Amino acid sequence: MDIKTRFLILSDTHAEKGLTAPDVAADVAIHCGDLTDESKLSEFRTSLELLKSIKAPIKLVIAGNHDFTLDIAAFQKKVNHAISTFSIAPDLVRQEYGYFGKARQLFAEAASSNIILLDEGTHHFNLQNGARLTVYASPYTPSLEADWGFQYRRGDEHNFALDGADVVITHGPPMGVLDLTASKQRGGCDQLFAAVARSRPRLHCFGHIHKGWGSKLITWRGDKASESPSHFSDIDNGASTAIESLATLGPTKWDSTREVLEKEERLMALKQLGYRATCHYGSDPLQVHPLTPGRQTLFVNAAVQSLSESNGPHLPWVVEIGLPPADA
Repeated sequence: MDIKTRFLILSDTHAEKGLTAPDVAADVAIHCGDLTDESKLSEFRTSLELLKSIKAPIKLVIAGNHDFTLDIAAFQKKVNHAISTFSIAPDLVRQEYGYFGKARQLFAEAASSNIILLDEGTHHFNLQNGARLTVYASPYTPSLEADWGFQYRRGDEHNFALDGADVVITHGPPMGVLDLTASKQRGGCDQLFAAVARSRPRLHCFGHIHKGWGSKLITWRGDKASESPSHFSDIDNGASTAIESLATLGPTKWDSTREVLEKEERLMALKQLGYRATCHYGSDPLQVHPLTPGRQTLFVNAAVQSLSESNGPHLPWVVEIGLPPADA
């Protein structure tokens, strides 16, 4: 019998000052990358303090493209470019960004606070609640420039070997799922979508596309993915549910006065909780969505930083799903 496991999920905090963790206990906390804005040591320290304040016995973290000093090769390339092109003194670089490997050392020192930096690959954990958690993590995102950290050029192959994972943590979204940018373009990765469609994890969390904040419960067609997975062939749209998005909480010009009021009341209720919860056990007072392992995947875009200063930060997520017991 599965064990109910609570996850606190956030992403793209970008070392913003004044962010606080929700006052809720979780079995696992997850940060999906972009802990910093410019990958400075001071920014990492700010984000690590936020992570330390979270009430969870284990805190799993991946890098994002902004966290380029964690990508040693990308960091070296940037430093060489800065020194040769702009004649920036190496001592000034080390003062702000540290030596190669310094940012990773900060995470090694934070291990005593149960903060674990995950590199790309599959990781296994036996949790304090008795559950076994298998995670696939990847900080890599597609880019046209590929000059930040953990990026590959669009069109290049990237192997997301996530078979067998209960939870997938990536920095960027899969193509077509909570990935609509401010310019109305799809910012997700098609290779990642295909990998998720084939493996069908229970939960896939990410960030990167700030306007894509939200959650969607997708129901898959059939017992296994098609040869070339796509939204048309592999998603049962009629049985899938858009749980929450910025559009469902923010008023639009098409909303009636009553609809605007209902959205304002809903957002106020969520802010009072300090998070947005969705689960299949019924403990969420706002909404409950059943999840069938192997047939459904819950997708969560947890980008905290808002592109609109007037709206303030987006809410993190608290999600409860079932995990197999460690002794199974």
